[in-house]
Amino acid sequence: MKLEEIRSAEAELLIGTYDRTPLAFVGGQGMHLFDENGTAYLDMLSGIGVCALGYNHPAIQAAIDAQSRKLLHISNLFFHEGQAELAARLTEITGLDRAFFCNSGTEAWEAALKLARSYAALRRSEGRDLGTKILALEHSFHGRTMGSVSTTHKPKYREPFQPLLPGVEFVRFDDIADLESKFSSEVCAVCLEPVQGEGGIRPVSREFFAAARRLTSQTGSLLIADEIQSGMGRTGEWCAYQHYGILPDVTTLAKPLGGGIPIAAVLCTSEAARAFSPGMHGTTFGGGPLACAVAIAVIDTLRNEKMLAHIKETGSYFVDQLMRLAGRHDEIAEVRGMGLMLGLDFSHAEIAKHVANQMLERRILLNRTSETVLRFLPPYVIEREHIDQTIQALDEVLSDSAPVAGSLVPGQGARA
Repeated sequence: MKLEEIRSAEAELLIGTYDRTPLAFVGGQGMHLFDENGTAYLDMLSGIGVCALGYNHPAIQAAIDAQSRKLLHISNLFFHEGQAELAARLTEITGLDRAFFCNSGTEAWEAALKLARSYAALRRSEGRDLGTKILALEHSFHGRTMGSVSTTHKPKYREPFQPLLPGVEFVRFDDIADLESKFSSEVCAVCLEPVQGEGGIRPVSREFFAAARRLTSQTGSLLIADEIQSGMGRTGEWCAYQHYGILPDVTTLAKPLGGGIPIAAVLCTSEAARAFSPGMHGTTFGGGPLACAVAIAVIDTLRNEKMLAHIKETGSYFVDQLMRLAGRHDEIAEVRGMGLMLGLDFSHAEIAKHVANQMLERRILLNRTSETVLRFLPPYVIEREHIDQTIQALDEVLSDSAPVAGSLVPGQGARA
């Protein structure tokens, strides 16, 4: 089907949940996607951080081919070899003890919230004074199920579905005093993204993260780190919390874990895992043979090809080039992020929107988040030439446009 045929069919048949860009892709290779005309697009978004090894990576192809000839699904009523093998890898790289597998980031976060509430109930039964309140951060995004959206801060995600999960309160981002004032023995969990994704690529400070760890350790409540976007090597460490030298009680992984195949995981300490017993939580498809086989292949490839070092190196180069770009264009307010999870914050939403559209015209894929931020989540196979191509295109777009009264007027030039 051609693009217009697809758009027409979707308009009649699908629930209108997506405002799609008018492009239809039919294939990909490495860093590039190809549309129906064979036109190549440089992908600096990797399916919102999912396609960690790019497109058509031989390790993923081989894992899919081999496992598809054995088992695709058997349900979690029975054993298969993949879950224990994948859990062994994940516990090793995260520093946590036990794993639960599901299908998406929001499912993993939902499981983490249930674990926190159940753990608090367990501790109360053992005589510990622990409540049911959950603290999350302003600008946070944790998913779209009812529990996940209850801990997501932006009103546009929350308001249509109210009333939401009770007992959730938001802490001002990176504000230790506000965290301390809202924390008490009533809190069963403090939830945070070490690097906020949808919130505009905002790393929390070392001091704030340490304060959250100190407070939760004092009462026995859980510190939950959402690594759905920042985990699995994205920032140059297996998990972003490892940059801080802080181990949470629970973490959630998803996006890059399956390299394009849906799979997610909750990792936790053995202490926290006591809160779940058979029948309390589960999933039909989570941790199936195919998804586990591909996730194992992804982890092994990241290790064998020394991808974390490559992410650090190319990420550092990318940041340096973005900083140089910011020095030439006053429209850029700030460069933020870690590794290959980077954001370019502009002074106005109109500028960010214009630049994103113009980059698409130049066949470079990225997206705008938190209104003013261009987000870069490229595949880990990125090379300097791809960064140079992106920076050159950004420089051209910004040089061809100038901010005037909060909008852009093409062709007037920007300050160098």
